[in-house]
Amino acid sequence: MSAIIYALSANAGIAVSKAAAAAYTGSSAMLAESVHSAADCANQLLLLLGIRQSKQEPTPDHPLGFGKATYFWSFMVALMLFSMGGAFSIYEGVHKLSSPEPVENPWVAIIVLGVGVVLEAWSLRGCIHEIREKAGDMPLWRYFRDSRESELIVVMGEDIAALAGLAMALGAIVLSMATGNPAWDAWGSIAVGVLLIIVACGVGFEVRALLIGQSAEPAERTAMETWLKARPEVAELYNMISFQMGTYLFVAVKARLAERESAKGLIDQVNTVQDALKVEFPAVRWVFFEPDDKS
Repeated sequence: MSAIIYALSANAGIAVSKAAAAAYTGSSAMLAESVHSAADCANQLLLLLGIRQSKQEPTPDHPLGFGKATYFWSFMVALMLFSMGGAFSIYEGVHKLSSPEPVENPWVAIIVLGVGVVLEAWSLRGCIHEIREKAGDMPLWRYFRDSRESELIVVMGEDIAALAGLAMALGAIVLSMATGNPAWDAWGSIAVGVLLIIVACGVGFEVRALLIGQSAEPAERTAMETWLKARPEVAELYNMISFQMGTYLFVAVKARLAERESAKGLIDQVNTVQDALKVEFPAVRWVFFEPDDKS
């Protein structure tokens, strides 16, 4: 949650300053960046909406709760806002290539972009700090691939794309100043648009996997299996299926238990293992345990 607030705070200020600078200088790269930041603000608002909806209590129509609402809104962010921002930026760049206009007062744009770099770096630092609290020293690329927290995946993708986009826009304006060729500004807008679409595809594919249904993170899944096998009540673990439901987990277990004489003893062992599993792994909310004597 804090990473989203960091990003929203940074992008709100950046979007306003970029829009004003774009109107003042006529830079298409700056206009593309202002659309990018405005889209990022909408992204964060949708992510906050998804987090709020995911906390609703289960209902008869949704007996496992609304945890996957965060995945839906994260996918909408990737599919619509990133892509729409990218498409607009490319359109604006192509339009300016057909009728290039010099950038007026380029130093204003450079100062605004420089401030934007500082604010986006602050936002990315907040996101990485939150990731480090959850994932330790795991490489960021590995976290992006393995994490089941779609909101952090989206914010990290946004912040990295924002910093790269600012660098592209800054480079385009500097090249326009140095060469006197306004086409560089238009190419900067196109480059920002292509970057947004690439990030949209990357984030979209990651969130798509969560929408379809993924297990717990690999390390947590292995830890649960190891824990179950070590329980004195479990004689043999046949299978364990975990299913990520937003911030919590659904787990199904099929195992042979140590108790074989008493039905009540078998039930007591099932309940003991289920309760202990929830205590050991707080993300586990639902446990379905099937005692069996064959795999």
